[in-house]
Amino acid sequence: MPIDKMDRRILRELQLNGRVANAELSSKVGLSESACLRRVRRLEEERYIERYTAKLNLSKLGWGMSLMVIITLKAQTDRDLRAFERAVSAVPEITECFLTTGAGDYILRVLARDASDIERLHSTVLTQLPGVARVESSFVLREIVSAGSPPIERISPPA
Repeated sequence: MPIDKMDRRILRELQLNGRVANAELSSKVGLSESACLRRVRRLEEERYIERYTAKLNLSKLGWGMSLMVIITLKAQTDRDLRAFERAVSAVPEITECFLTTGAGDYILRVLARDASDIERLHSTVLTQLPGVARVESSFVLREIVSAGSPPIERISPPA
């Protein structure tokens, strides 16, 4: 079922605070508590809302460095891609992985504690992933935008 303007308001509020109580959410969007709860449950059931998460402070947790890594594979067969993707999924320091077009095949976001951790990850993890031909890393100096979610005002779900 397509989402409407009220659903978008609910989604926006949940993006800002996924822990908001239903009573507060219903007040903010202008619905009764029961109607608001029904809409939230429908949005969850229809997977407009996939999960609720917390944005963690990486530096406070000891992850002092973040890298964007471009991986180029030796070959791009379905088998090669699946093997690489399975292996990447098992590495906890790789927090994001995207199959892309352009210079490389994948772009990864990799967390590291310090320079020696980066060296370890490069030599024993990244270069050892299945089918890797080339690894190109860039340090993240500062995170400017990291919403992790789409601008609700501009979405239009598929028909």
